[in-house]
Amino acid sequence: MMFFNRKGQSRKKREPWEQNLFVLWFGTFIAGVAFSEIMPFLSLYVNTLGDFSKSQLSFYSGLTYSSTFLILAIISPIWGKIADKRGRKVMILRASLGMAFVLGAMGLVQNVFQLIGLRLLQGVFAGYISNSNALIATETPKEKSGYALGILSTGPVSGSLLGPLIGGALASIFSYRVTFFITGGLLLIVFFLSFFLVHEHFVPVESESGSLSAREVIGKLNQPKAVFGMFITTMIIQASNNSIAPIISLYVKELMHNGAGVTMVAGLIAAIPGIANMLAAPRLGELGDQIGTEKVLSVAFLFAMVFYIPMAFVPSIFWLGVFRFFIGISDGAMLPAVQSILSKRTPAAVTGRVFSWNQSFQALGNMIGPLLGSAVSGLFDYNAVFIATSVLVLINFILFRWLNGRSVA
Repeated sequence: MMFFNRKGQSRKKREPWEQNLFVLWFGTFIAGVAFSEIMPFLSLYVNTLGDFSKSQLSFYSGLTYSSTFLILAIISPIWGKIADKRGRKVMILRASLGMAFVLGAMGLVQNVFQLIGLRLLQGVFAGYISNSNALIATETPKEKSGYALGILSTGPVSGSLLGPLIGGALASIFSYRVTFFITGGLLLIVFFLSFFLVHEHFVPVESESGSLSAREVIGKLNQPKAVFGMFITTMIIQASNNSIAPIISLYVKELMHNGAGVTMVAGLIAAIPGIANMLAAPRLGELGDQIGTEKVLSVAFLFAMVFYIPMAFVPSIFWLGVFRFFIGISDGAMLPAVQSILSKRTPAAVTGRVFSWNQSFQALGNMIGPLLGSAVSGLFDYNAVFIATSVLVLINFILFRWLNGRSVA
């Protein structure tokens, strides 16, 4: 398939790891869409499920949104432990089939508590993306892991980017409920594609190793401090990316002096980092394979710090978009780099557990970011959110250098 041929040369037969990458990219793309597409109309859908005051609507909408990530942070290590016993493909099938039915059922709810319950179940059945990363990490030759994980990382990013646009369009053309049915159907297709086309050469761990405690798993890690540093890095990256989510539309409105078209412009500004990420991630993943993933990640921290600060002082929407594009490039380096470092420093027998722990920290970052942005903007101003985010990235950089020592020099 030309998608994976970097030199533009034709191939007679795709290698197994490339086929896995192709299928799982599509699956993670749909998973990204499924997680993000209801955002444009979530509060509107909640509003159809009861007679709520403005404060009640805000509360229930926030609870509905955050409940998935809370459960995801708690349940991911459990699924990771099972993945190391039974294989990552089994977990991929479990996640895609479970989410297909849960998302479809959201179109049938009659009150907000049923919707919140299903959002909690969505967190229980999540894990398609983390297990796809783990499978690619174990099935891909180590010398190509940075490239493969860079490609794979663009799947959920692009899905999250296009999800709100797709969800908004489907809800406008059909209805809120039909949108959930369509999403469930797409996830069902992902299940069958994964079942028939994804291949894993999984060797079950020994029975005594399959029940390793968390302490014993840590004991098997190469440089455990660095691995846990990657977990914290993941959390801070996600928190940084999501810190401006609560205020981006308001900041755009302020820069446009309450002009027309704020919603459309805010959507574009929100999407720009995802576009840059998709363009940069595969190339930066390859660069990491060539010069060292740690070096690429270290430079990406500095790059992000430099471009977060001027966003607090931009005079126009144009410059905000320019700096957001550069932030997307830094994300394209950081996110795949973390996955690559984890794959290289984790024995195959506990890869599923480690990647599930990383997903838990990612979910925590998704929760912390909006809370941080809201708190800072409430205490100070919108501009202060970008300064606080830059400080957060600086802390991340210092922690990374401390944990990795001379390896990033």
